[in-house]
Amino acid sequence: MAIPLSNTALLPFPKPRQATIRSQTQNPIRFLGQEFSDLTTRSRNNNICRRASSKASDSLTSIITELEKERKRNEEEDEEENEMDIAKQQSKQRLTDVWREIHGEDDWVGLLDPMDPILRSELIRYGEMAQACYDAFDFDPFSKYCGSCRFTRRKFFQDLEMTHHGYEVSRYLYATANLNLQNFFKKSRWPKMWSNKANWMGYVAVSDDETSKRLGRRDITVSWRGTVTQLEWISDLMDYLTPVSSNKIPCPDPSVKVEYGFLDLYTDKDESCRFCKYSAREQILTEIKRLLQKYSNEEVSITVTGHSLGSALATLSAYDIVETGLNVLPDGRVVPVSVFSFSGPRVGNVRFKERAESLGLKVLRVVAVNDPVPKSPGIFFNENIAPTLLKLAEGLPWSYCHVGVELELDHRNSPFLKETNDPACTHNLEALLHLIDGYHGKGHRFVLSSGRDPALVNKSCDFLKDHHLVPPNWRQDENKGMIRNNEGRWIQPERPKLDEHPDDMHIHLKQIGLSSSD
Repeated sequence: MAIPLSNTALLPFPKPRQATIRSQTQNPIRFLGQEFSDLTTRSRNNNICRRASSKASDSLTSIITELEKERKRNEEEDEEENEMDIAKQQSKQRLTDVWREIHGEDDWVGLLDPMDPILRSELIRYGEMAQACYDAFDFDPFSKYCGSCRFTRRKFFQDLEMTHHGYEVSRYLYATANLNLQNFFKKSRWPKMWSNKANWMGYVAVSDDETSKRLGRRDITVSWRGTVTQLEWISDLMDYLTPVSSNKIPCPDPSVKVEYGFLDLYTDKDESCRFCKYSAREQILTEIKRLLQKYSNEEVSITVTGHSLGSALATLSAYDIVETGLNVLPDGRVVPVSVFSFSGPRVGNVRFKERAESLGLKVLRVVAVNDPVPKSPGIFFNENIAPTLLKLAEGLPWSYCHVGVELELDHRNSPFLKETNDPACTHNLEALLHLIDGYHGKGHRFVLSSGRDPALVNKSCDFLKDHHLVPPNWRQDENKGMIRNNEGRWIQPERPKLDEHPDDMHIHLKQIGLSSSD
């Protein structure tokens, strides 16, 4: 007997299990004889397995990656330990034993790659002495002392907090020029100023007794001021090559030529000005002569340093010293003359390079790879072209050649510096000293060695990465040099009388075969 469907709910039997499943799955669709819900469940389980497998695989990959990173870190640490061991062994050498090598006796062979720690220390020290010229110079056109040194000679290093260098300034250097050098020479906007023709150009300093013992000799250092921001001076001074003998430098070869603008700045004078009545050349040569006489019984070195334009003047003046034979003492001893040049341009032609090096002048040039200044003048004809082509272009007025040995550094190796195309950053001296401090050789990691504060980089530029929280161009005088007088008014204070020239200048001029009328 058929049972009506309407009465199935009255049967005393439990509902089939399939009905329960259907109730839970809310009327699933059948597909190929199977409930779609079953397929979904299996698919989900498969996905879970796949994800679990994927996570396991990813976890294994990450573990391998971490192990690889750890291995590399260990290798780098071992390499650093080896470098530190080598550095410690090298540091056991005293500067007194190796100063001649540090000053280029063997043209710095084996000292640049890997970087010798003593050489690095000396490069930073002389670089800081060149930087002192910037820190001491009065750039403010609203100061009546604009273009002069802000400190007196006797308290120079004390006011700059550099007494630890152990040097005493023996003379200030001044210069004038016939050329229009408005981008280099600074003048006050006030009608009453300290000088309307001269600019302070640097100083001559001598190591004190304690420092001389540590250095292994009495060191005479000449430091030239360069250009800290504007690079327009390049076009101001780049004119043409001229024989060095045309300005009374006693070179027997008329084919030895240097940039006219550099030579003019070095040899020009104005007898109506009490600061530049003697040329910078006369000031340096007479002071070197006087100091060599004073320390004639000691071992002496002459070190000339400068940055940018100061580097060009350093190379030219050092060449002048060896060309005149001023470094040859009466007893036949030859005083070594070295140049530590920072971001300097080319100075002369290939004959100038050959002549300077044949006279024993040692020049180590430190440059940044993206700095435009060391690439000029002589952009097309320079030491980088084939020697035969350079020889053919020797007589051209735009054929220049660098002197000495080059140490090229790249700011992209420093994790502190940001990428920039600003030449004022890549040409900055503090940035270059930062690169020297972290340089250990080609392919080596950048690791700061001396403890120099990276914040110094932004002293006069914007080169540090922002997360270091160092503002750009942070160095400035308090209240722009203004002080309150007894009446409560803000005024520019008077400064002590500026040093001029020693009274016995004419005596030393005669001794070296010069006179004030030359």
